[in-house]
Amino acid sequence: MLEYINCKCEIIKNFSPAWFASVMGTGILAITSLFYSQYFGILYLLAKILFILNIAMFAILLIPWLLRWIIFTDKALSDLNHPIVSNFYPTMSVGMLVLASDFLLIGKEKLTAEIFWLCGTLLTVIFSFLIPYITFKENHVKIDHINPAWFIPPVALIVIPIAGSQFIGKSQSFLEQLFVFINYYGWGSGFFIYLALLSICMYRFILHNPLPNTLAPTIWINLGPIGAGTVSLINLINKSIFISMREPFWVFGLIFWGFGVWWFFIAVIMTLHYVRKLKLPYAMSWWAFTFPLGAYVASSHLVSTIFKIRIIDYFGFMLYFLLLGIWSITFIRTLCNAYKGILFADG
Repeated sequence: MLEYINCKCEIIKNFSPAWFASVMGTGILAITSLFYSQYFGILYLLAKILFILNIAMFAILLIPWLLRWIIFTDKALSDLNHPIVSNFYPTMSVGMLVLASDFLLIGKEKLTAEIFWLCGTLLTVIFSFLIPYITFKENHVKIDHINPAWFIPPVALIVIPIAGSQFIGKSQSFLEQLFVFINYYGWGSGFFIYLALLSICMYRFILHNPLPNTLAPTIWINLGPIGAGTVSLINLINKSIFISMREPFWVFGLIFWGFGVWWFFIAVIMTLHYVRKLKLPYAMSWWAFTFPLGAYVASSHLVSTIFKIRIIDYFGFMLYFLLLGIWSITFIRTLCNAYKGILFADG
């Protein structure tokens, strides 16, 4: 009995903040499965299964996440002060925002979606100030710490309007004005923070050592702000009744999406380089393959729908199968390594 309790305590103590990236990845796969069920009807059933699975995953992961803050506060705070690990804390709030979209699009439960969105937005805003504050006030950050995981906090902000834009109606009540304020704050601040961090990461890629192989999958994270940013912008503009000319914003979304094509192939080339030259061992960072790619797949479908460019949708559909394959491999490897206890080992 004592051994069992010690085992559970180790799981809580060493529970990584990055675990909720699995909720993000599963949630976006569910949404893109729904989108592309127009081509294969069976994908609608898959979207429903993934939706239910994602609810269960979130509920299960929330327990050790909260208990770690209560029982092992020092460990949780240590991760929050780490220049790399701290950036994975917002995966929890983004997971809630993605679930809000799942409930809206798949579950058709607007009230539940709104609750998840409000809670996820509150946590996202807190992390958007807390993590930069910790980074700015200390001198412990080195160039080796710079990596695309730094994009996660701004991605969290950018994701806010994906579901949040659906709560903007035609009335001018104080609550709806507040929703407009929050959504535009999320996209505006997240987008410009992303641009600043993008230049810093490019500097590291060009003038410093390659990323360690356990962080190599984070190269794909750049597709997150591109994909989610495009979807958020288009959703927000379409729902804002005070904007009469939407086409210029749509065109900017198309241009932003175009940048993602280049980054996607760079990510593929760099991943193959790591596989061939530096190896790519399994780590929780593998979940970085999933949500960013899924967000970009979703943006491809949305851009194609607006501009009626079918080739973009076909491109997105091909990327969807890549996403499905990567998610399946990552999910199975995560289950196996969690069962063996490898993911909860100290250090």
